[in-house]
Amino acid sequence: MYKSIILSTGSYLPKKIVTNHDLEKTVETSDEWIFTRTGIKQRHIAEDNEFTSSMAACAAKKSIENAKISSEDIDLIIVATTTPDKTFPSTAAKVQALIGASKAAAFDIQAVCSGFLYGLTVADSMIKAGMFKTILLIGADKMSSIVDWTDRATCVLFGDGAGAAIISRAKDDSGIIASEIKADGRLEDILVTTGGTCTTKTSGFVTMNGQEVFKHAVQKMISSMLSVLEQANLTITDIDWIVPHQANIRIIELIAKKIDFPLQQIISTIDKQANTSAATIPLALDTFSHKFKKGDKILLTAAGGGFTWGAILLVW
Repeated sequence: MYKSIILSTGSYLPKKIVTNHDLEKTVETSDEWIFTRTGIKQRHIAEDNEFTSSMAACAAKKSIENAKISSEDIDLIIVATTTPDKTFPSTAAKVQALIGASKAAAFDIQAVCSGFLYGLTVADSMIKAGMFKTILLIGADKMSSIVDWTDRATCVLFGDGAGAAIISRAKDDSGIIASEIKADGRLEDILVTTGGTCTTKTSGFVTMNGQEVFKHAVQKMISSMLSVLEQANLTITDIDWIVPHQANIRIIELIAKKIDFPLQQIISTIDKQANTSAATIPLALDTFSHKFKKGDKILLTAAGGGFTWGAILLVW
């Protein structure tokens, strides 16, 4: 049975930056209020003519370049997104055309903020099964398109962006060691949109019960991390880095406290990028890849709408 490894990463962030001070001019909020409660100082916002597919393609091209392969080497494209360009075709199919990966199959995954972990678990399984050799996995979201910019409780939280990774067969002891993905649809209403194509014929806007999301995110991200550690017969002291979903710095700080893990070894991009949903983990991996050494044990963990959550343990 094959093992899979993250061969390379790539990312894209829109040029437009909206700071907390910018938001002060449009909604009743302040930089101090936003930063002390979330850790966010700014977010990148896509232009009207920038789409999830175009951001995803930009990140994909960088990951392909960094892997020193060509688009023709890719067997499969998976895009994790909550904000597809259209109901159909899939964003992955559009990316395939944009990057010229003519030999690749393509499909999307919808698990909101847990999407990249869901996608990585699927990619790992397909490589282990011998179905594919080289998979392009992308997390990309244009959250600004489903945010109500008059709702100060949610509009301050989100940004746009894309992160990509080339997943291939491992040639040594590196690679994915253990994974867990979970869901509980009974918690749908704590983080949900107000619309959908078959209900309101609109995408709707993000609504959130912040306290409930906070509570469940902390509990479930910790439980999944401990589960994959148990699978691998390791403990938290064996881990070099944690790369969590970037929803709220308070969530990250509480997780660090509860599992007694050094905060300086938890990767955070939330101050400059905010919550980019499925893009947060691959963006963080690409932004801080220079910190990771070969052989480092890294935990990825996320929670999001659905309610979905999970964790992956890998050796860099």
